[in-house]
Formats: sequence, C-alpha cells, structure tokens
Amino acid sequence: MNKKNLFGLFLCVLIFFVGFSLQGNLGMYFNLAGCLIVIGGTLGATLVCYRVEQLKIVSSVLVASYRSRVKEPEEIVELLVDLSVKSRFKGILSLEEDESETTILFLRRALGFLVDRLPAEYIRESLTTEMYFFKMRREDCERVLRNMASFAPSFGLAGSVVGLIGMLAGVGDTESILKTVPIALTSTLYGVVLSNFFFSPFATIIEERTNQELLLQKIIMEGVIAIESEMDPRLLEHKLKSFITPSSRHIKLVSLERIQERFNIRPKKAAPQRPGAGEGASGPAGREPLPDKGPG
Repeated sequence: MNKKNLFGLFLCVLIFFVGFSLQGNLGMYFNLAGCLIVIGGTLGATLVCYRVEQLKIVSSVLVASYRSRVKEPEEIVELLVDLSVKSRFKGILSLEEDESETTILFLRRALGFLVDRLPAEYIRESLTTEMYFFKMRREDCERVLRNMASFAPSFGLAGSVVGLIGMLAGVGDTESILKTVPIALTSTLYGVVLSNFFFSPFATIIEERTNQELLLQKIIMEGVIAIESEMDPRLLEHKLKSFITPSSRHIKLVSLERIQERFNIRPKKAAPQRPGAGEGASGPAGREPLPDKGPG
C-alpha cells in the first residue's frame, strides 16, 4: 500500500469514528458479549469450511499484498527490451547472467527456459499453465475472505437474537433489559462493520493484486517468446506496449550506449585501413595520373 492510500485510509477511519463520537460516549458502542458472538461465530464457521493451512496461506497472501510492491508494467517492458538487445549482442546464453538479478520469480523461470534453449511452444504452454494455477490459488484465497464477509452479518443477527431472547426473558426486570439490549444492537453493528470494512476489502485487494500480477506475467511470457524468436527490439517494444495504458506508453527504445554500459558490452573496433589502400600510385583512387608534357 502506498503513502497516498495510507493517508486516505487514516483520514477515512478518523471520519468514521468521528461519526460515532458525535452521539456521545464511544464506550456505549462497545459490548464484549456481542463482539465475542460475532468474531467467534465467524471464525468458527470459517474453520468448519477450510483447513488451517489454507487460512495461513490467505494471511500470508494478504500480508504480502500490503507489504510488497508490484512492479509497474512499464518497468517490465523496459527490462525485456534491454534483454532483447543484449541477446542480439551476446546471444541468448548471456541472459543466464541476469537470471539471478531478476526479482520476479516468473521472469526468472522464463529466462531459465530461454537459457535451456527450449522451443517457443513449450515455453508458452509451461508459462500458461503456471499462470492458470496461480490464478486458481489466488481465487481460493479471495473466496475464503468473501465467505467470511458473508458469515459476519449472519452472526451479528444471531447476536441480536440472543439479546432479544434475554430481553424477553427479563420482562419486568429493568436491570436485565438494560444489560441485554446493547447485545442485540451492537452485534448487528459488529457484523456489518467486519463484513464491509475488513473482509470484503481484503478480498478485493487480493483480486486487484492478482490481476496486476497476471498482467505482468502475460507481458513476460510474450516478451520471452519474442526474444526466443529473435524479434527486432523495436518491434518487441511496440508489441509489449499494447498491454499497458496509452498514458503509460512513454517508453523509448534504449540507446546503444546504455545497453553497452548496462551489460558491459565492448563495441567492436573497426579494422585498421592499410596504408595507401584506395589510392593509386600517383594520387587518390579514381583519379587519372597527369600526363607528362615534357620540356617546354
């Protein structure tokens, strides 16, 4: 999450709690019994549906979604164009040097296919299969959170029913009614807040993150296959630009000097010209010798 999102989130949470405080003491919105009913019921239903290992995966993916930054498509396009130019200078096997420098596991594996000289059909099939199951795993994580979002309001309603039962059981006892009414009202509040302020946004952030990473993987797959077919770097650049928005298509083809500096490629020296090459015995090439006019 970038700084703008964090600032916006802090501001919105502040406004959210200010709305509660305008009615008086914030403490009247807290009820331990209602909180335990909603949280305990939601987590219990989730454990009935999913294994603990699956829930650990969901938490890991969620933490990574907020902590780690996804590379921009423009960065991947620029890197692939650089690699394409390098492969034309030093050959595909030279890309093995960059395999350990890439921070994206998918790109590293794709470069490994290039170094191993695997055919384009196998590369496309392998990377497409990996993308498919990556999407399936992420959809499973998203499904867990969406189900939790549907469980929370239901258990909020269950807490309200518990409060109403206690209130009806204490008819005629003012003290008993005052104790059970907060349970009935706050339980529904907790269920709605947990569902719409936490679980549903968590599922959406995983979905958004997955779509971003799938776009990068698609760009990498097409770029690697183009490098394998020795496509011209300028054509590769135009092809990969079609995956990004028009406002982001400001990438320029890298200069030869930049490629030589980045990959430590020394330019070939021109062959020295032989002395007198291209010149005749009496002057420059293509010029007839002057006739000897003799004395006078």
